[in-house]
Amino acid sequence: MIAALIAAAISTSAPAGPPVQASAPNARPALYVVNDEDTVIYLFGTFHALDGKSEWFNDEVRTAFSGSDELILETLVPSFLLKKPPVQRTPAPGFGLQPVGPFAGSASYLTTSKTVMSAGRSQGMSTDQGADAILREAAEEVGKPVGGLESFEFQLGMFAKMPGAKAPSNPEEAARTKAAVGAMLEQLQTAWNRGDIESFTPMLEQMQARSPQTYKLLFNDRNNRWAHWIARRLQQPGVVFVAVGAGHLAGKDSVQHKLGLYGIRTARIN
Repeated sequence: MIAALIAAAISTSAPAGPPVQASAPNARPALYVVNDEDTVIYLFGTFHALDGKSEWFNDEVRTAFSGSDELILETLVPSFLLKKPPVQRTPAPGFGLQPVGPFAGSASYLTTSKTVMSAGRSQGMSTDQGADAILREAAEEVGKPVGGLESFEFQLGMFAKMPGAKAPSNPEEAARTKAAVGAMLEQLQTAWNRGDIESFTPMLEQMQARSPQTYKLLFNDRNNRWAHWIARRLQQPGVVFVAVGAGHLAGKDSVQHKLGLYGIRTARIN
């Protein structure tokens, strides 16, 4: 179950690592495009927390982002949880999801989250350096509208429904678990940097085998809704940059697969 949270549960309060240097290695995370006669929707797979040691916001990703009229993320973290208040944002049009209610996560879920947070910090990762945060900051700097596919309250309610992992029984087990999660985070970040989206598939398959309910809640259902949102958004002209966790673009229930059920083709452009 801990692996199920790797792409989503590192704390926004994680300390920032070293800034990206000019000599940082180039990365090419996966970028797709969906389009018709008057609409272009870029579909970008993010890594929610990064160590800042690679340069990814360039090349095709930068070009697609710069040419977009708006940025759509999974959700928008409220300003009081950010280090600096954001500028005014616009919601994603017509998605219609309602908040689920206040967060009341179980003790086991909170234990799982803390494990992933700690493992991420041990690898120098933070959401301040994550792709979502970098994209949001870049959009706000130039006044590009930013929206969310889901409300923050909806996400908290969703996570509250998730079963947590059993807490380690002793310090030695906790240390082993932290080391294993840290190693997995590092491997997934390396795969993300090189655009190897299918490296996320084994984690998804493991999650579905161990907890079908969690897999359905986190991936299958959300990918269905997001594909529906994209299909509806294609009916309006414009250029949109949609950025969701890379795991949502991998495996048999990916957003691309769900779009295919609508007869909509996606193409990899990097």
